Amino acid sequence: MSDLIPKHGGYRKLKSFQVAQLVYDITVRFCDRYVDRFSRSRDQMVQAARSGVQNIAEGSQASATSKKTELKLTQVARASLEELKLDYEDFLRQRGLPMLEPGNPALMRFKGLKPQTAEAFAEWVAKEHQQSVDEQRRSRTGKDDSMKVSDSLCQSLSSSCLAANGALSLLNLACYLLDRQVERLARDFENEGGFTERLYRIRSEKRRIRR
Repeated sequence: MSDLIPKHGGYRKLKSFQVAQLVYDITVRFCDRYVDRFSRSRDQMVQAARSGVQNIAEGSQASATSKKTELKLTQVARASLEELKLDYEDFLRQRGLPMLEPGNPALMRFKGLKPQTAEAFAEWVAKEHQQSVDEQRRSRTGKDDSMKVSDSLCQSLSSSCLAANGALSLLNLACYLLDRQVERLARDFENEGGFTERLYRIRSEKRRIRR
């Protein structure tokens, strides 16, 4: 049966799944802390994050009998995470908070840290927020002219701003990984076909042997 039903369901080892699951955990905490519990955005963000995770897993499991379904569900996961990206961008824009450039020192430290858990993510947010507060204090006392920053910039690096930007960084990574995954699945489906093609090949081979 291994020729007809190949190994499948190994989604927990997929980097895309791991990053999407981390985004889900972070989003649940983010919404609990920063989004009004009566806001529709709260439920929509959590559901979009959950959809990303669940559809990667479901697609991987369905690959045993339908590569087409795996491809479709992986694309659904990608679309859900794109929706979540827009929600985080809206959160920043509507509150007048900046979307940090990829080369921003805080984001560079975040990428170097590569947090694997929501707890590690929260520690990064707390550390970066404290650093921005310290820089603001030094700029006001004038003890370190080289690190002077405007009050508006210091205020922008609030915990919510850092958390949203960190989540966006992870979402960009997850979407990139899913784009590559979709390309590979499409190529494999084009070259090898799916369950129907495998079944046809196996039946044809058995008929040939019987002759």
